[in-house]
Amino acid sequence: MRAFVVEKDKNGEVSSSVKEVEKPICGEDEVLIKVTYSSLNYKDALSSIGHSGVTRKFPHITGVDVIGTIFETKSNHFEVGQRVIVTGYDLGMNTDGGHAQFTKVPASWIVKAPDCLSDKEIMSYGTAGLTAALSINELINNNISPESGDILVTGATGGVGSLAVTILNSLGFNVVAISGKSDKIDFLKKIGSKEVILRDNFLKDSAKALLAPKFAAVIDTVGGDILSTSLKQTKYDGVVTCCGLTASSDLNTNVFPFILRGVRLIGIDSVECSLVKKQESWEQLASKFRVDKLNTIIKEITLDEIGDAYKELLNSKSIGRYIVKLN
Repeated sequence: MRAFVVEKDKNGEVSSSVKEVEKPICGEDEVLIKVTYSSLNYKDALSSIGHSGVTRKFPHITGVDVIGTIFETKSNHFEVGQRVIVTGYDLGMNTDGGHAQFTKVPASWIVKAPDCLSDKEIMSYGTAGLTAALSINELINNNISPESGDILVTGATGGVGSLAVTILNSLGFNVVAISGKSDKIDFLKKIGSKEVILRDNFLKDSAKALLAPKFAAVIDTVGGDILSTSLKQTKYDGVVTCCGLTASSDLNTNVFPFILRGVRLIGIDSVECSLVKKQESWEQLASKFRVDKLNTIIKEITLDEIGDAYKELLNSKSIGRYIVKLN
């Protein structure tokens, strides 16, 4: 089968390319999936350059997302021909991932694909859509509604950010987007942002201990100073979710937003969260969170185009979502 393989030589040099490799052999309580689509995420890009915090096993196939049909099964819970989704866990990290025509996974990692979404639609959401859905659920579960006020989305041109903007807009929320890309303001307004703030303008007063309250809630996808400045502008009893670190893994802040405004900071993890939570989120993406603007967010590529797309991701030049067609 064809796959995008990352290798490390005896000198520690990392290289990657599309290769012909052996199809995986299905073991006990495992399933072999014929992959129709995968996607590209920032974690995939880090894996492609041998980032030790993501991947330590080489050679390795990238791809933290998979949608496809079961080709072979040695699990009593699944049948050949079933459409299934795998996201997160160790897939695409140290377990060979979805950038291959076939992939083998433990049956315990699988959720059933919603019938009303096509494979392409499902992977247009992928891990990014799942993360956005988990984030939006935390807002709703903490009594944030369209009437509460503006919702800030950071890193809004990225995968999670662009899907969060689109879903929130479809639910009736007033979305304010932050981006470092001045040439993408029209794109952000097209997908549902009512206002766009450029990153440098947003950070002008970031050194202050507290800022005027502006946002009922924040979905942060980047971390660092953007997150700390967002916390300082969140209204009383507001909610801030945190799911990414493309700006920085550091958070330099103070206690004022928490003890003076009762702001809640909630971490979002789509990798190890329960299958029940994942299945519920996929059902939401197929129903009340479903949007009709996916084609404005996605770019479909082939295995042979993954290398160039990784460069875009690593240089913060990517917009929306890359999905990879396998079969």
